[in-house]
Amino acid sequence: MVKMLILEIEMMMKMKRMVIWALEEGQDEYEKDGFIVDDIDEEEQDGEEEDRADSDEERQRKKKRKKRESEKNYVLDEDDYELLQDNVGFRRPKVESKKFKRLKKARADADEGQSGFSDEEEYDITGKGGRSAEDKIKRSLFDDDEGPPLEDIAEEDQQLEEEDGDIGEEEDEMADFIVDEEEVDEHGEPTRRRKVNKKKSRQAPGVSSTAIQEAHDIFGDVDELLRQRKQGLERISRYDESGEWRERRLEDEFEPIILSEKYMTESDDRIREIDIPERMQISEESTGPPPTDGISIDDESNWILNQLGTGMVPLFSKEGHELAVDKGDIVRFLEFMHVHKLDVPFIAMYRKEECRSLFKDPEPQDDKDDKKNPDEKPTLRWHKLLWAILELDRKWLLLQKRKSALQVYYNKRFEEERSVYDETRLHLNQKLFDSITKSLKVAESEREIDDVDSKFNLHFPPGDVGVDEGQFKRPKRKSQYSICSKSGLWEVATKFGYSSEEFGLLISLEEMRTDELEDAKETPEEVASRFTCAMFENPQAVLRGARHMAAVEISCEPCVRRHVRSIFMDNAVVSTNPTADGNVSIDAHHQFAGIKWLKDKPLTKFDDAQWLLIQKAEEEKLIQVSVKLPTSIHDQLINDAHNYYLSDGVSKSAQLWNEQRKQIINDAFDGLLLPSMAKEARALLTSRAKNWLLTEYGQNLWDKVSVAPYQKKDHDANSSDDYEAAPRVMACCWGPGKPTTTFVMLDSYGEVLDVMYAGSISIRSQNANDQQRKKNDQQRLLKFMTDHKPHVAVLGAVNLLCPKLKEDIYEIVFKMVEDHPRDVGQEMDSLQVVYADETLPHLYENSRISSEQLQPQSGIVRRAVALGRYLQNPLAMVATLCGPAKEILSWKLTPLESFLTPDEKYSMVEQIMVDATNQVGLDVNLAISHEWLFAPLQFISGLGPRKAASLQRSLVRASSIYTRKDLLNHGLGKKVFVNAVGFLRVRRSGNAASSSQFIDLLDDTRIHPESYGLAQELAKDIYTEDGQGDVNDEDMLEMAIEHVRENPYLLKNLEVDEYARAKKRENKKETLNHTRLELIQGFQDWRKPFVEPNSDEEFYMLTGETEQTLSEGKIVQATVRRVQPQRAVCVLDSGLTGLLNKEDYSDDRRDNDLTEKLDEGDILTCKIKSVVKGRCQVFLSCKESDLRSDRSRNNKAMDPYYYEDRDNLDNEKEKARKAKELAKKHFKSRMIVHPRFQNITADEAMEMLSDKEPGESIIRPSSRGPSYLTLTLKIYDGVYAHKDIIEGGKENKDITSMLRLGKTLKIGDDVFEDLDEVMDRYVDPLVANLKTMLAYRKFRDGGKAEVDESLRKEKNENPSRIVYSFGISFEHPGTIILTYIRSSNPHHEYVGLYPKGFKFRKKMFEEIDRLVAYFQRHIDDPLDAGPSIRSVAAMVPMRSPATGGSGGWGGSNDGGWRGSSGDRERTSTPSSRTGRNDYRNGGNHDGHPSGLPRPYGGGGGRRPGRGGRGSYNNRDAERGNGRGSPGSVGSGGGGSKRSSMQSQTGGSSAGWGSGW
Repeated sequence: MVKMLILEIEMMMKMKRMVIWALEEGQDEYEKDGFIVDDIDEEEQDGEEEDRADSDEERQRKKKRKKRESEKNYVLDEDDYELLQDNVGFRRPKVESKKFKRLKKARADADEGQSGFSDEEEYDITGKGGRSAEDKIKRSLFDDDEGPPLEDIAEEDQQLEEEDGDIGEEEDEMADFIVDEEEVDEHGEPTRRRKVNKKKSRQAPGVSSTAIQEAHDIFGDVDELLRQRKQGLERISRYDESGEWRERRLEDEFEPIILSEKYMTESDDRIREIDIPERMQISEESTGPPPTDGISIDDESNWILNQLGTGMVPLFSKEGHELAVDKGDIVRFLEFMHVHKLDVPFIAMYRKEECRSLFKDPEPQDDKDDKKNPDEKPTLRWHKLLWAILELDRKWLLLQKRKSALQVYYNKRFEEERSVYDETRLHLNQKLFDSITKSLKVAESEREIDDVDSKFNLHFPPGDVGVDEGQFKRPKRKSQYSICSKSGLWEVATKFGYSSEEFGLLISLEEMRTDELEDAKETPEEVASRFTCAMFENPQAVLRGARHMAAVEISCEPCVRRHVRSIFMDNAVVSTNPTADGNVSIDAHHQFAGIKWLKDKPLTKFDDAQWLLIQKAEEEKLIQVSVKLPTSIHDQLINDAHNYYLSDGVSKSAQLWNEQRKQIINDAFDGLLLPSMAKEARALLTSRAKNWLLTEYGQNLWDKVSVAPYQKKDHDANSSDDYEAAPRVMACCWGPGKPTTTFVMLDSYGEVLDVMYAGSISIRSQNANDQQRKKNDQQRLLKFMTDHKPHVAVLGAVNLLCPKLKEDIYEIVFKMVEDHPRDVGQEMDSLQVVYADETLPHLYENSRISSEQLQPQSGIVRRAVALGRYLQNPLAMVATLCGPAKEILSWKLTPLESFLTPDEKYSMVEQIMVDATNQVGLDVNLAISHEWLFAPLQFISGLGPRKAASLQRSLVRASSIYTRKDLLNHGLGKKVFVNAVGFLRVRRSGNAASSSQFIDLLDDTRIHPESYGLAQELAKDIYTEDGQGDVNDEDMLEMAIEHVRENPYLLKNLEVDEYARAKKRENKKETLNHTRLELIQGFQDWRKPFVEPNSDEEFYMLTGETEQTLSEGKIVQATVRRVQPQRAVCVLDSGLTGLLNKEDYSDDRRDNDLTEKLDEGDILTCKIKSVVKGRCQVFLSCKESDLRSDRSRNNKAMDPYYYEDRDNLDNEKEKARKAKELAKKHFKSRMIVHPRFQNITADEAMEMLSDKEPGESIIRPSSRGPSYLTLTLKIYDGVYAHKDIIEGGKENKDITSMLRLGKTLKIGDDVFEDLDEVMDRYVDPLVANLKTMLAYRKFRDGGKAEVDESLRKEKNENPSRIVYSFGISFEHPGTIILTYIRSSNPHHEYVGLYPKGFKFRKKMFEEIDRLVAYFQRHIDDPLDAGPSIRSVAAMVPMRSPATGGSGGWGGSNDGGWRGSSGDRERTSTPSSRTGRNDYRNGGNHDGHPSGLPRPYGGGGGRRPGRGGRGSYNNRDAERGNGRGSPGSVGSGGGGSKRSSMQSQTGGSSAGWGSGW
């Protein structure tokens, strides 16, 4: 309705403007009463015709210009003005009004009340209104623009001026001058009404009165409408829940993502208001509220203790440590969290005595014992065990939540089944249900719950009952087990002997066999003959079905799976061997070199991230991986199963039954259980590897943030004022020119004092002008340093020019000391210039937070500020990048961190930052004065980003704080206050430094307010013992505390153990010692001291290399820069200097002059002989013998299970060589001239198309002979289709006529006269349909599994919708796969691609939208679409294009397509071409990290009528080895990127085959 009104207004406004324009154009020909006086003369008609011929843009400009001129020049008589004023309220404008229009407008606004918009918004340069009338009306009606809040609007009639923001006091001078024809009565008299009320006009300059009048006629009185709207809003949302005034909902003003980033959503408000630590609330959103009763906590502590003992939690980096954890300590830890809502840092700092075993360091850093030296400064500790227990607590709660949900579902589903079966089945179901319920209660892991769930769904499959309820809806597809069960074969299955549950209890030794198994007297076939039916027509079929039921039941039995799982995980071994691609790609320096050959490595020996590399190499099709039981263990497992499942009978019938049982065991174990266990083992290895990698990631981050700020040389290590000790830093960032080298001076608090740009300071030219500029920059830098006197200079190490810049800075320092020794002082004499890594500063430079904190500064200045601040406070600088955008995740800390998800990494970042921040503390008053120091506040115990942001705003408004108790007045609840207060430092700093207000000395310590009494008692006792007198009042107590702080030796001499015994506080010894240390020095910095980078670290920072990328034996590219007879000087990509001596150039021993062999600019492939880090040089060798040698492998610590199978390697190489020779032998050139024809092989065609857009094609010779051509079409990057073209009408006189083009060309049933017609009628429409599909809005990148996963996520977000998408089918080349989800599981159907359109369910559709509409209407139709996709593909025998080089992939009567794929970057040699390269993860398809291309996978010989690349899942045909069976589907794939036509990228792969 609203939209209709808006459209009506817009149309009326357009009509009104047209009438006004016509009136203005012909104002001399029209009377003011609306009647026409005379006709328009011919000249003006001609002018109108010219105007019509003009463009719309010119016409609009003319209209505006003429209107302005008419308004400017039109003047009325005095009588006319009086007449207008009497009738329509128009007042005569003053003559000088235009000249002082803005001033008058401002004065009018001041008189009438503030307007919602400024003059700049109201007027353009000409003084005309900046908004159209309809815009103003829409704005006033629908609140489409920002304006003053509704509650500020006065109640008088003129109150609504602020509502629409466009109302001025004075009306437009010409607004009411023109009388609209629509506003006259039948006598021609004007019907324009006066305003009913003498209200102030709501009309703004530039808005005609007719427009306002029309709005009034349509909507009634606008003032009344807006007043009603305002009152309605006031009724709805005048007050919020707390009774406070709410101006306007933020959701109405901002996008949800902005509110989310700023933590301003309703859920964020709830988190802020609830008095529970924020991180606990976030966790409980997924786990639900934790149980607080003792039984639940005791059960959980048992489970956690058991999990810690399994080794799944990576707490150690070394072997041999045993974790002695007391269960009672875990119970108390859980009580602190669940019952008392205490955060981990609080427990770690203030509850050590109550859970001591959780604080024993599993990895002692040294042999020192803290008890031997109690005065030693504590060190920062990462409480890994506490965080591990916290994570296990979350897993336990999720486990219980899932078990509860499943139990509810099971009860509901079982009740539905009670009315379905007969009594016999009902009794069996009751027994099964009781067993499942019992198993669910004792399940202690996700795997065990999965086992129970699979058993339940097997026996109680989701049926049609309750389907319409929606909550438990499941797919209707029936399993083979269900079909057998409904056919009554379950009765046959019970005849085999033990049930699956009984067998599981026996094999797991939970029960002993009490009686012998009795065999049926009848033979199996005799029993089966009684159950034959239409589905199972003979006894053999019945027995197969019954065996299948029994095997599936055994494989789904929880106790069987638990038994097999324990054996498999303890004994399984992993073996790897390279594929044909991997043999070529993986060399000694490759990332996967250490995993190329592994033989029988036990699962228990994978203790690092090696499995992740194996997984990645397998995904890239470079290695093959097997996870299996050793033969001996496997045979023993099967024998045990036979012993418990078979009977001991010796009769003929018993033997027949035992044969059936053996088949059941083999099917259950080899066909179902062991493959399932192999998948679980892979998942377990992945979990372990990621845990290890996450721990390494956390350790590297811990090493970065646990470093103390740089200390001045004269700083007293025992000083308590760390911030005053912070140095003034001069930070320097090298610049290439744009931007220039920049120096930034920071004060001790990290604020910018001064900036200097020195673009010529590092110039190397000897030109006089350049040298003068360099000298000027040096003089400016000298003055810059003399003025600010920095304590330290930090230089970003980014390239090999930085050492020279460092020398320049030192030279200037020496000059300062020489010229002004008295003024400079000792500080500058010992000034250090230190290198620092610019990785983190680069992240800060490009972050949003840097733009907010340093808005006017350029990027390089922001980078330099981060460089200096990291030296002053590493923790705060890292915390700055932990905001909503989480820029910290882009900080590369480990080489393999790409295997971790952002959520996994940030959970570790949060863990590290919370531990470090709370042990360091945060100076509240200092942070109030310097915003960037507030960054770690979100990691304080009890807080989080939401509560911290709210607290920060409140503290900044207060400007300072004088006691910790005041924090309760800043929005902290009591529980959050208790958690946080001990880590917030209140002292005289910042704005409070100059205040005389009393500040408690204990507030400047880590002592928690709950222990203030203990601290005061300790200070009082020492004060009294020191002979200072008794302490009777608070003033004396404060004196006592001040006395012991001024005389720390009194506390150092205190024996804590004796004092605790004397005071009967043996249980508080930890707290007493902690209090003693804090009284000696409050908030002493526990971080390890700053250490300058060593020479190796400097080398790697300056070069950008790592130990992995630059080491002896590495192959590198070097560019020759200077050639001498005995030596060539080269440069590497990183800027390193490479030296190539004459004797290292060639194996030829003759004395060759290098000047004759090399020229400047030559690019050489060299091997690094040695690295001289101190001089930033490497020595190189180009000798072939060195390049071929593999000596570096011996230097690597190879895996003890590394075993290279040379025999297999030689066989693979021999196969590749023979395939290459065969490909050359079969190629025949053709005598054809056409722009699209090329005499090239399939590989060469694909290489030629590799850098072209999808849809490009080449016609080439076919390997099937001279009567065929092959059309090779690129459908995706790395994916190509091959189509046979049959030639007819050839003369078989000689070979020459056979090599010419045939008179007719046939593709399928279509006949063409020449290649042009083939392109026009067949290829072009086909390509058009292909591009339409690739660009379709529902097309998704990725493989089948990726598309399924993305659809599942979309389904979770929109559970009521049926989600669907199109994608490339890898399994069935030549088809588009249509994937959709109705309830929970993805369904797949296939769409054929044809020149005429898209074929779906036997129907042809010219447009995809019509296909989609048909699919949506007939989604529930039974799928009777003729032969399956596999049978269709079977009609297309295929041969590999790699076999003969001419590339024909076999023929077919229906002209089917054959698919192939390759890597985007191919070399020109056939042996190095890549095969299927399916980057299913992340879309990375730019080749191997080593930079080497992968070989093409087709290698087998050509066999008449069959052969070539078979199905990817067909082991005999894998890798195109020439053994593919007839009817196998051609495989295709490859990492690919969406073409530019889609304006998006993503990893994908595709293959084309039959179905076209």
